[in-house]
Formats: sequence, structure tokens, C-alpha cells
Amino acid sequence: MTPSADVSVYDRLRHDDQQLCALLAAGKLERELQAVFGQALYVELATLARHAARATRAAARHVPQGAQAHATTVVIVPGILGSQLGELRPAPLPPDLLWLDPQDVMAGRLTRLRLPGAPLVPLGALPLSYLPLRLRLQAAGYRVEVHDYDWRLDLETQTQTLAARLRAIGGPIAIIAHSMGGLIVRATLPLLAGMPLERVVLLGVPNRGAYGAVQALRGSYPVVRRLAALDARHDAETLASAVFASFPSLYQLLPDADWAGFDLHDANHWPATGPQPDATLLVRARGYLASLPPPVARCCQLVGMGQRTVAGIRVAARGAGGTSGFRYAIDGNGDGTVALESALLPGLPTWAVRCEHSRLPRDARVGRALLELLAGREPARLARLEHPAEPTAATPRRTPVDDRMLASNWNTKLDWAQMGSEARREYLENLNLSPPQYAARGSRTPAP
Repeated sequence: MTPSADVSVYDRLRHDDQQLCALLAAGKLERELQAVFGQALYVELATLARHAARATRAAARHVPQGAQAHATTVVIVPGILGSQLGELRPAPLPPDLLWLDPQDVMAGRLTRLRLPGAPLVPLGALPLSYLPLRLRLQAAGYRVEVHDYDWRLDLETQTQTLAARLRAIGGPIAIIAHSMGGLIVRATLPLLAGMPLERVVLLGVPNRGAYGAVQALRGSYPVVRRLAALDARHDAETLASAVFASFPSLYQLLPDADWAGFDLHDANHWPATGPQPDATLLVRARGYLASLPPPVARCCQLVGMGQRTVAGIRVAARGAGGTSGFRYAIDGNGDGTVALESALLPGLPTWAVRCEHSRLPRDARVGRALLELLAGREPARLARLEHPAEPTAATPRRTPVDDRMLASNWNTKLDWAQMGSEARREYLENLNLSPPQYAARGSRTPAP
């Protein structure tokens, strides 16, 4: 497929990280960038960008002519959905941004994400999620590289790509890996023997899998349903079956049988109605999580807590209206996407922060803690989990939710043209937030 000749406003607003940092530090395109980030985050980013620019200039002044700085390079590895994807166009046209361009979503073009299909290239990490962390690290004097990648693909392929990129950097390296990126990093670590690896921080990583992958394949995941509300041509079930079910990475994220209580990689264990997984991809992904090596001694992790999160699954019983698909157990012991039981690894130093999964990389408290960990100190303001391999003393209150209930959310199509810039930004920023049914019984929650 030839990249579309239509250049959207989101294509024109896309800049790489270096361009964004320079624009923010210089105060250029202020109105446009405020529309992208919102006023509060824009002010924070502009301040960080100025600090980062000063730190870069100061480091350059202390490097002898002809020599290279030997500061640690911090590599940020985003999670699933965390890298922009698109197609390149001949200059001077900007790349055709597909993920995440709301105008392409409205036009029904998310089907271009389906595999196999036209090759897409990574176009940098999503700035809203990862630019704050990059700037905090640069302001602290670190060199920073962001490993953007095609998150749809098999994670074993991603392992080789990441290993090659890390070997090419040279010098001391530290890694901060968010969500699915942490699984790729765990698989990559044995390939880095002999490299000067200083620190690896896992950030909200689903080490035993994530039930959100199940919901994405069923069309009940909040991201899928919110995208479908924006898509004028497709509903969530169609996006699940025609697009998301083609991603090998989703199948590798499915929870292991020991945790789920049954084998989610067996197509016979899935409900007979509703969107179905690809049986071949299920079989290929079986055992992936169990095959990952344990973290090395230089690893630690930060986990999100206090958010209503799927912590269990079973097939719902058949009733008068037929099966309701999967039934999920929701509690407050996780970050909204990754349950604490999935994140924890025996013997791995772990700190907890009350934060939602997608906000972990841009949260200021998390940023401070990451800088402390990179400096070899324990986070001063976060709680350390002393026995992370053991279950918590108090069993959190659980709420049952099934696919049919979740399918009642976000079924009204949005009129994007009638939404103001702030409403548009908030909608995109909140794609991953939990649905109202996750709330504990008796608590108040806004309608979808």
C-alpha cells in the first residue's frame, strides 16, 4: 500500500524527541504543543526541556576537544502501544502517522495495523507517555535513547533488535523498561554478557501476563472500545477480530496457566461466542512467559498500586441469554492493567507507588525514584515491599465483571469535529483508564 497523500494535522504535529525538546526549550509552537499536552503538562515539559538543554551544554563544555563524554546512557523501552507507527513518505511530506492519529482512526484506517500487512516503521515513543521521563533524565545529566519498536510483532524478534541496539551504544548503560518492554528486556539480558550494564529498572511489568490481552482479543478492553467509539466504520468486536487478534505480542502477554487456573493458550478454553483468538498464534505463544530468565542482580522494579485491576478469570456460566464470555475478578491490588501478583518476582527488590499503569513513566514521583535508583540509592518516598513473593496479608475486595458487561461501554460514536482541543486531548490521554464496572460495589464512578 502506498502511504496516503492526505496529510493530517496530527502528521504535521508529529516531531521526533530531539525536535520536541528543542521546541519546548525555545518556547516555539507554544499554542500547538499546549493543544497536544495540555497547559499544565506543557509548562512542566517546557521547564524540564530548559533544564535538560542547560545540562547538555554544561556536559559539552567539560568534554575535551576530540573526546567523547562517558556518561551513562539510559535506554527507555516502552510498552505495548507505546511507540508511534506509520509509513514514510517522500520528502518534504511528513511521515503518515497511523498509531496514533485520531483522523486515521475516525476514517477506519486502524485496519492497516493488521498483520501481515503493509510494513510500518516506528516513529518514536508516544510523547505524552515517555517525553516527561526522557527530559527528567536529560536534566539530571544522562544521555537518553528511547527504543521505539513495532509492538505488534513477536517478542522474540524484538529481543534480537533490542540486543543489537544496546551493543551499538557502547559505554555504561542503564535500562528503564515499561510494561511489555520489561519482558523484552528480561529476554535480552542473557545476550548482553560482558557489557557495562549498570542498572535495570522494570516499571509496571506483567511478568506473569496481563488479562488486558485477553480483553483486547475479546473486544472488551477499554482501549479497543474507546478507539471503536472514535472509528466511524468499525465496532470494537470487529477491531478485536480483524486487527488486534493478528498481533503475536498479545498472545505472549496472556497470563500463564498456573495463575489463570486454566490454559489460555488452548483455543478450546475460550468462549464459543464473540471475537475469537487465532488458534495458531495461541499455540506459538504457549510457554513464552515461563521461558524468560530470572532478572540479573542489577535489576529492581517499581509497581503501581491502588487501582482497580483484573486479578482473576474464568469462563462465565451459561444463562438464559447464553454465555457472557469470560468473567473477571477485579480488586484494588494493581495499577489498573497489571495485577500485583503478576508483577512481583521472587527476590527482586520492589517499590510500590499509587499510580495508574499508563501514567507510571510520566509520574513525577516515579521520575524521582528512578533517578535515585540510577544513582544507587533506594527511593526515599516510596514503600518497599519486603516480601514481594508472598501474598498480601489482606485480601482486597473483589468485584465480578464479564465481557457482556464491558461490551456495554463506549458504544456511541464520537463526533470528534465537535469536541474542543482539551476534550480531545483528555480522551486520548485516558484511553487506558479502567471502565466504570471495575469500581468496588457501593463506590461512585463516572458513567462511560
